Amino acid sequence: MVDLSTRLGNIALKNPVLTASGTFGFGLEYADFVDLGRLGGFIVKGTTLEPREGNPYPRMAETPSGMLNAVGLQNKGVDHFIEKIYPRIAGCGSEVIVNVSGKSVDDYVAVAEKLSALEGIHAIELNISCPNVKQGGMAFGTTCEGASSVVEAVRKAWPRHLMVKLSPNVTSIVDIAKAVEASGADSVSLINTLLGMAVDIERRRPVLSTVTGGLSGPAVKPVAVRMVWQVSHAVSIPVVGLGGIVNERDAIEFIMAGASAIQIGTANFINPAATIDILDGITAWCENHGVERISDIIGII
Repeated sequence: MVDLSTRLGNIALKNPVLTASGTFGFGLEYADFVDLGRLGGFIVKGTTLEPREGNPYPRMAETPSGMLNAVGLQNKGVDHFIEKIYPRIAGCGSEVIVNVSGKSVDDYVAVAEKLSALEGIHAIELNISCPNVKQGGMAFGTTCEGASSVVEAVRKAWPRHLMVKLSPNVTSIVDIAKAVEASGADSVSLINTLLGMAVDIERRRPVLSTVTGGLSGPAVKPVAVRMVWQVSHAVSIPVVGLGGIVNERDAIEFIMAGASAIQIGTANFINPAATIDILDGITAWCENHGVERISDIIGII
């Protein structure tokens, strides 16, 4: 048997397969296709202090080898999550991580404070990299100062594992990673979507209502692997890799580049059972290559 267990600081995961926020709902939506208890964990959709309607339609578009999205963090707010969602996913058998976003530092702190009362939530993922909102989001994650300000404030309010999701839409993602590590992050996840655009040449206008949106899917994988490799060599905290993973070979690329765990995102839209298929594929690859522990190949590049 292959030992797929891995660690994100003080959190032990049964395997390195997580889901990417915004692509797996609250987990409940995929329960007919996936045994949630088999996953290392799943990251619920972006949660904000107040309910958000998201951006106007159209807000998703297919692209070659990927997709653009500009959903805009549509959600019913943290109180709804605490009262209606959490009781249904607590005790599911895998780690539940809440992706937290806000339009101000105070918003991030308020959400973290509310979530801290939930003993079953051992980690949050701080989203300072969403390119699809007018306030907050990527505005905090594109400078060292902005990133540090959010992480330092949330660190004071959140007592458990603090993961910070980084934006690729920066000059140096390494500098941002170092800044959030110094400010109290326990791990970093990367990459969030790349800023992109599509044009409807018949209507002579942008496809998305917001003009630009976040590009995800296989098209971004080489950029994501490169950034994971760079960041894993620059920080001492664990790195979680994501961006275009659709099969076990993609996942193993990220792990070899330095990722202690990976997140499956866009692939969930193509194949609702992608997470389990990739998990089984990682196991088979390790068995076929004589790898007894997944930890043996983390960061070997």
